[in-house]
Amino acid sequence: METKVISPHGKEVVIGENLPTVVIGERINPFGKGPIKEGMISGNMDPIREEAVRQVEAGADILVISVGAFGIDETDVLPRATEAVMGAVDAPLCLESRNPVALDKALQLKCGRPIISSVTGEEQVLQQLLPLAKEYDTALVALASDESGIPNNAARRHEIITHIVEKAQEAGIAPETLIADCIAESSAVNNNATLITLETMNLVRKTLGLNLVLGASNVSFGLPNRMVINSVFLALAIHGGLNSAIVNAEKMKPYIMATDLLLGRDNRARRYTTYYRKQRSAAAR
Repeated sequence: METKVISPHGKEVVIGENLPTVVIGERINPFGKGPIKEGMISGNMDPIREEAVRQVEAGADILVISVGAFGIDETDVLPRATEAVMGAVDAPLCLESRNPVALDKALQLKCGRPIISSVTGEEQVLQQLLPLAKEYDTALVALASDESGIPNNAARRHEIITHIVEKAQEAGIAPETLIADCIAESSAVNNNATLITLETMNLVRKTLGLNLVLGASNVSFGLPNRMVINSVFLALAIHGGLNSAIVNAEKMKPYIMATDLLLGRDNRARRYTTYYRKQRSAAAR
């Protein structure tokens, strides 16, 4: 099964089994202090454009655009941020919002075939977002949570994703349109968190055949030396079937490419060596 996303300018990225792991850049968001959040509040989109360019140059295949935070009007800022990124880089987009009005305004900008992230098992969310995904022919992240929150076991997470798939099919949305997020949680809070994630991924792959995505940096939240934990987690997850990851591309792209290489997804190491030649050339400029 393959999930295809397309940039506003026609560039295609395919997520699928045994293909190179797709890197989804996470940095366009209002979390923490910094120029991106300040720009979202003030209306200055320059920091967003600059971050988009930086992530694509670092190897991001797809870019997340997330604007949901206190003090930010999603219905105004999401379309403006989307337009800014569209004008700065040629990359497919992942619009992270559950605000149907904000998403509708952004999708009206003809932004290719983006991803909507994310639909949960909550009935209200399903009723609001599935029609948008169908109308605009987007891909869609199916997140393993519902009205009760995030389950602490793989069977229930799998059940929620199955429910989302069934509801999507009722809405006329094909399973290959969906990308399952089995949820990565911090190992500082639950020492079995990664085991639950990996078990859920295995169930989803075997029974539903969906492509998989994770917000990989969540696993190290609250712990020191986060990049070590994130890189090991990514290797485990990719070996377990993960084929797209939401990460800081500047930091994690090399580890993802190395994992793909060692798992036989990079013939004669061509992608790995080409990437490093480009990085050395960019550093020398």
